[in-house]
Amino acid sequence: MFRFDRRLLLNFDWVLLLTVLLISIMGLTNLYSASHSGRMLGTPVYMKQLYFFLVGYGLILAIISIDYKVLLSWNYPFYVIAVLLLLFSLLFGRSVANTQRWINFGFFYLQPSEPAKLALVITLASYYYRKDTGKGFTLKELTVPILLAGLPFLLIVKQPDLGTALMLLFVFVSMTLFVKLRWQTLAILATTCLSAIPIGWKFFLKPYQRQRIETFLNPEGDPLNTGYHIMQSKIAVGSGLKFGKGFMHGTQGQLDFLPERHTDFAFSVWAEEWGFFGSIILLGCYFFMILWGLNIAVTSRDKFGVLLAFGIVSLIFWQAFINLAMVMGLLPVVGMPLPLFSYGGSSLMTTMIGIGILMNIRMRRYMAGS
Repeated sequence: MFRFDRRLLLNFDWVLLLTVLLISIMGLTNLYSASHSGRMLGTPVYMKQLYFFLVGYGLILAIISIDYKVLLSWNYPFYVIAVLLLLFSLLFGRSVANTQRWINFGFFYLQPSEPAKLALVITLASYYYRKDTGKGFTLKELTVPILLAGLPFLLIVKQPDLGTALMLLFVFVSMTLFVKLRWQTLAILATTCLSAIPIGWKFFLKPYQRQRIETFLNPEGDPLNTGYHIMQSKIAVGSGLKFGKGFMHGTQGQLDFLPERHTDFAFSVWAEEWGFFGSIILLGCYFFMILWGLNIAVTSRDKFGVLLAFGIVSLIFWQAFINLAMVMGLLPVVGMPLPLFSYGGSSLMTTMIGIGILMNIRMRRYMAGS
């Protein structure tokens, strides 16, 4: 389990680590500007995020020292713990703005929906690895993974946190499509999902959730109320022009016009202060990290490593895609942080653990696979 040899050092993934470090530096720089209040050493928000990063890199070192294949044995215990934490937060968690999403550990507020994403990835990768026969999954064989994804989905919707719940759905669909499905199964699933859209709109979405979609379609209809967030975000992104207004000189962020500028709308602050070219550098780092993660999946020597790496990459990709599309007005506003960039301990720790697993898979690609 704790086996270590010099080949691990020779195969250490410096490329991924340096990419993550570069995004981390940009994220901390952006957070300093977004939360600045005149203190030279930074605000409590900035210092907390810095500590979270240091802990995250420590977790990466711990994770790469253990063979990732032990997750085949630990997947269901991790899944059960994640579900129990979701139940605990729903029943006894901290309530903020009519939501029940956090557990108070005294020194840290945990949002269980974040590690639940990674637990689902590990569980689905383990299940598909064990059950894949190469002939394609039938609808009956997908019953178990549907239930595995459905339980945390419903618990997160109940909080309510539809954005995070939909992230579980995107990860499930991505990993399920990645494995081989029979055409009949794919047709039934596609028809069912399309048929469920109008039903979900009428009977399951809460009024404020429907309002968010309507605001996305017409943000100018109520620019001072429901459309305020997205209008201010688009102004911030567009006003950066080519080279931006300069570090800590963004008017939308520094004058408090932009809400949630250190969390959901962190990229808006970056785009305003660093402009088009600064945004291209940041997006280029994300694009490279996604491609490198897919390369890790392709070069993995065993099927479990392939599925696990692909699941983690899909998790990071969908979070980044939804957040960036949201702040630019291409998708409705949902509570979706930008991985490694937005403030948030639970999200950051989950992403860093995922990065550690990716590096683990890369470092052990020389080992004989199954």
